[in-house]
This record gives sequence, structure tokens and C-alpha cells, in this order.
Amino acid sequence: MPSPHQRISFQAIFALFFEPTDGRMLPEHSVIKSPAALSRFVTFLKGVRKLRHHAIVGIPKNRKLEDGRKIRTIGEKGQPVKLSGFKDTVSASWFYLERNGKLEKRFVISTRKLKGNTITWWGRRRWAIEGFFKTSKYRFGLAVFGQQTLLGVYRWLVISLISFILVHWVYLSLNTGQQPDWRKSSAQAMEKLMPEIVVKQLLIEIEAKRSLLASQGLRLELVQIKT
Repeated sequence: MPSPHQRISFQAIFALFFEPTDGRMLPEHSVIKSPAALSRFVTFLKGVRKLRHHAIVGIPKNRKLEDGRKIRTIGEKGQPVKLSGFKDTVSASWFYLERNGKLEKRFVISTRKLKGNTITWWGRRRWAIEGFFKTSKYRFGLAVFGQQTLLGVYRWLVISLISFILVHWVYLSLNTGQQPDWRKSSAQAMEKLMPEIVVKQLLIEIEAKRSLLASQGLRLELVQIKT
């Protein structure tokens, strides 16, 4: 069995992964992609085709086609189109994804000629994978990844995955019936699974603010209650 010190240290490590952004803002949805982002997208597709593979990828609704139109103007699932900056013809489709009680139209393309329903089927499942990756990246430590050894990589990935599972378990246990708010769910997981860490963080913050409280004529006294 771990000692109390080891237990607190272990919990503190997971606490870092529950709130890993260190003040960085979480990614926000934007309808306009930067030129660099668009360039990376086309470079990715070219790389896939160079290897003679095919890909089904999501695409923003404002992505330009070769004729100057936007991808959102297509009227038929499986319709062949040519993207601006990419020489090969791709097949485009779309599906609706529920977000906050509303349906959002998401577009997806395939570098291989496929039926519209097939592209939609794979695209919908691919979107779930991408959603998990973004959540792991920005909420559970992968965005601040900096390991340089294979063992370090394995450790980081395992801790990130366990952190996600713990937070997701707490979210499911609350049975809210709503889409998960990962920031809120992470805070709830901290309080439920690691209350000692939450209390220690609170005490540190209180100590840091004592001078501010004194300047306002206030004094905060903490009393330990035996239970």
C-alpha cells in the first residue's frame, strides 16, 4: 500500500493532467481558417496521395473549390469536386452533428471515389475519433507533451488516457444527459476523487490572498472540524 505522502504525490500528478493547460485558452471554434492551416491541410492530402493511400477527412464549410465556390454550396452527397490548390478530384459529402441541442452541418471529403452514404458513414465515425484526440490534446495533457524517450512517451500517454477515463467515469456517474463540459467534468472529478488536492490548492490560494483580505479589513480563520 502506498504511504500517505506517495498517495498525495500520485494524486497531484493526475491533478496536473486534469487541468494541464496552465492558463492557455482552450481552442475556440472559428469559421475562418488561417492560410497556414489551409496549407497544412493540402500538404497532408498531397502526402497521403504520394504514398498511394486514400483519406476521408473533415473539411470546413468555407473551404474554397477550384471554381471559387465554397464547399458548403454542393448539393449532392458523393458529388465530385476539385479543391483549390489540390489537383486530384475528391468526393464530398456531409452529415449533421448534434451540438448543444442543435444540429450542425459538417462536411467531409474522400480522396477515393465513393458513394455519398459511404463517405458520410466513415466521416461520422472519423469525427468521433478526432473529437477524442482534441479533448485529450487540450484537456488532458497532450498539448504540453515534451517527452524525449520512448518510456517517457508511454508514461505520458498512459497517464493522459487514465485521466480521461476517470473524468469520463465521473461525468457518466452524474447522468446529466448533456454533452460533457470537460472543464467542468475535470473539476468535478477532482472534488470527487482527489478532495485532499482540491483543499490543498484552496489553502494555498487563501494564503496568497491574505494580504489582500487584510487591506480590505478582513481576516479569514480556518478551523479544523473532527468528524
